[in-house]
Amino acid sequence: MAFRGSFDFTLDAKNRLTIPVAFRGPFAEGVVLARLHDAENCVSVWRTADFDAHLASLLEGLHPLSEDHATLTRFYWANARDTELDAAGRVMVPANLIELTGLEKDVTVSGAGNRLEVRNRDTWRKVNDELERKSRQIRPAVGNTA
Repeated sequence: MAFRGSFDFTLDAKNRLTIPVAFRGPFAEGVVLARLHDAENCVSVWRTADFDAHLASLLEGLHPLSEDHATLTRFYWANARDTELDAAGRVMVPANLIELTGLEKDVTVSGAGNRLEVRNRDTWRKVNDELERKSRQIRPAVGNTA
């Protein structure tokens, strides 16, 4: 399942985030909340297997004893948390991820294919505006050019 769309939510007093109803099924086997090394001010929400596959793909081309391998491994393991959906379809966002990403009460949950991304609503608007601007400059090849 690909995660698509964007949804406005509010973190409650216990820092619980409601996962959109349409996306709850895929998270039944577990959830990983994590920071991404290439996205500021964002908490990503992953299915456990997808998170593990993502990290494996990042590390694939790196020598296991290299500094880059060690850096990415340490970053992801230190900035990720395994969790589960509660009965109401929520996940508790740990205080350290809230602090590190600057999340506040009003957030937007946006689909990003293999994961969801959570940002402050105002931050999401800026990110989305920038994505729109950049996407207009991309001219993919159409059809077979051979």
